Amino acid sequence: MLVEGIDENNVVAWLEKEIPELSLPLSFSLIAGGHSNLTFHCEDSSANGYVLRRPPLGQVLESAHDMGREYKIIRSLKDTRVPVPASIALCTDKSINGADFYFMKFVEGEVLNDSVSASLLREKEKQSISKDVAKILCDLHALEPDEIGLGDLGRKEDYLARQIKRWVRQWEASKTHEIPEMEESCQILTEKMPQQMGATIVHGDFRLGNMIVSEGNVRAVLDWELCTLGDPLADLGYVLNNWVTLDEVPEPGEGDQSPTAVGGFFSRQKFLDFYAQETGRDVSNIDYYRAFSHWRLAAIGQGVYRRYLVGAMGKERDVDLEKQKNSVARRASSALELLSRS
Repeated sequence: MLVEGIDENNVVAWLEKEIPELSLPLSFSLIAGGHSNLTFHCEDSSANGYVLRRPPLGQVLESAHDMGREYKIIRSLKDTRVPVPASIALCTDKSINGADFYFMKFVEGEVLNDSVSASLLREKEKQSISKDVAKILCDLHALEPDEIGLGDLGRKEDYLARQIKRWVRQWEASKTHEIPEMEESCQILTEKMPQQMGATIVHGDFRLGNMIVSEGNVRAVLDWELCTLGDPLADLGYVLNNWVTLDEVPEPGEGDQSPTAVGGFFSRQKFLDFYAQETGRDVSNIDYYRAFSHWRLAAIGQGVYRRYLVGAMGKERDVDLEKQKNSVARRASSALELLSRS
């Protein structure tokens, strides 16, 4: 069966040459989830599992979906305390599959995409996963980029200013309708911008939905396409927005069905306290970073909305366009609310 996004004859021929140990034939299937780069599961005839990552179909925004950059990141992290899938090969010959792609080992486990999947976990597993997520974030932010070959991943200084400039550009390139809260929150974010204290590797999309878990542990952190160097508190603000517990108001976007909303995980405050104690960083201004995260995700979400709208994610993608559109406005409003108390 043909799989949209995979030129099977070309891809298999390339993989056979690059990875002689593969047992042909290969089968490909789209992995559910993900609204940006496309992720496919591959299995050879010996039941060995692999993953192929490529950009979305059709025209993509400039500087986005850089497969070589993402591949370099996971290769550089392989011997650190941050768990990532084992990278295997990168293809930069666009004639093979219409775009760059990379190949890596498949990691067994579950992705906690929502509260339904998380409800199947035992209380002890929820607590151990919570600690793993918090500890991995601390470990990531403790890495010295130059020591693992990622010192050139981006500029270390002026992270927030650079990010705001980048996502304003992406927002304007993807805009299909007016959302006044986007411009207003951007102005306040610029006016209230805190001084950056140090620079680390920043994942950019650090949440349970981008992790593979098994037996109460995080086995791999996925989706490094937004990774760069900069202010570590941006990662912290981002994960807290998605870390919803039973006694808290759901956040827009993933917060509506956040895995942690079923209860039994660390509270948001406990997660914050754990990070502060482990890293020694001042987290008193975390509401600013949470606001920045919502605003940035609104810009990203608008790009996702536009890609689905014009069919760049393929012909048969199950997505509620109206819900996606509304979530952008809700994130912009949440950013304004957080900024009012930061």
